[in-house]
Amino acid sequence: MELQLQDDKNDLIAKLVDDNSLLSSFPLTSAKVLHVIDSFHQAGEFEDVSKVKKFELSEEEYSKRAETLRAFKEKMKLQGGDQKQQLAEKKLKEEEELIKNIGVGNRCEVHVAGKPNRRGTVMYVGQTEFKPGFWVGVKYDEPFGKNDGSVGGKRYFECAPKYGGFVKPHDVVVGDFPEEMDDLDEI
Repeated sequence: MELQLQDDKNDLIAKLVDDNSLLSSFPLTSAKVLHVIDSFHQAGEFEDVSKVKKFELSEEEYSKRAETLRAFKEKMKLQGGDQKQQLAEKKLKEEEELIKNIGVGNRCEVHVAGKPNRRGTVMYVGQTEFKPGFWVGVKYDEPFGKNDGSVGGKRYFECAPKYGGFVKPHDVVVGDFPEEMDDLDEI
């Protein structure tokens, strides 16, 4: 390896001849270039990868091994399916427990994350055809809903358009929630 000190125009100022000398022996100042020349490099030495010895396994040998990426991925895929099924069953049981305390005709307040709280009356409790799980159909006091009590052509309850909606049981709080009086209603 050879070290050269060059100016900003790439003109040679000095060469480091002694391999044991330090960089501080160069008169380094700003606007100087330290140029390194690899004298041991053989052109194309690291470009031909066929010269590199590789570890190779036949497909048959790989399949016989137990601790492989393929085996791990297969194991995770099988466990993932079981876990997803178990989570879905657990969620369904939790929803089933929650709907035991929600009855048709109950006043409620709906708390959906990212949306304002809305009050209404429970009109439907149970499973639906539009999505799996248990759902609570609510007739809102104000037109904050998405439907009229029907989804996908199937009617679950009656209400005016934009006054109905379906929410998951964990978003519903049943209690004494009278209709909110708007300041304009008093005028």
